[in-house]
Amino acid sequence: MLRNPLQLRLEKCENWQHISFMAALVERMVPNYALYCAQTEFADPQAFRNILDAVWESQTVKSAKIDFERQLEKLEPLIPVADEDAIYLTYPAIDACIALSQLLHALLDRDEILPITLKVSQQSIHSVAQLEEAQTGEAVTDENQKRFEAVCEEWDAQWAIFRVLKSAESRDVEMIKSIRQELREAGVSNLGLGVE
Repeated sequence: MLRNPLQLRLEKCENWQHISFMAALVERMVPNYALYCAQTEFADPQAFRNILDAVWESQTVKSAKIDFERQLEKLEPLIPVADEDAIYLTYPAIDACIALSQLLHALLDRDEILPITLKVSQQSIHSVAQLEEAQTGEAVTDENQKRFEAVCEEWDAQWAIFRVLKSAESRDVEMIKSIRQELREAGVSNLGLGVE
């Protein structure tokens, strides 16, 4: 587990901030999943997008009634399996699915929201660290993580999302929508991958 002061700060967040923070991190993993699907024709990436959109909707539309159990069932067949023939993108795609699954679990069990938020944060940083390790052959540890630019950039991105959410005094629907919009328009994943 890679540590960062952000983890302590998240403890002071409200539920809506936790959910929006996790949704933002999953949003940044969408291109990884979409590229995996494009290369393997494994699934329609839109199905993954629809589940995440339902989460965003739950945060921005007051009257939204979403069955998160059902969303978890829909996610199940979208999770890739890593075998010995798996291409590299399989792993970030699995990470994206795990993070989305955790997010849905958080919506079903609000008592577990902080530990789950920390897991989603770790899942995203893990994806980045794994790619760095694959490219450099060097393990990313708590002690040496500052030497890896991509890992530092991922923490910076998580901090940036956190700061925006933390600046709100109460649940701010327009702000949540703008975070989502900005990440979607950027179209770049936590691994720096983009989808056309």
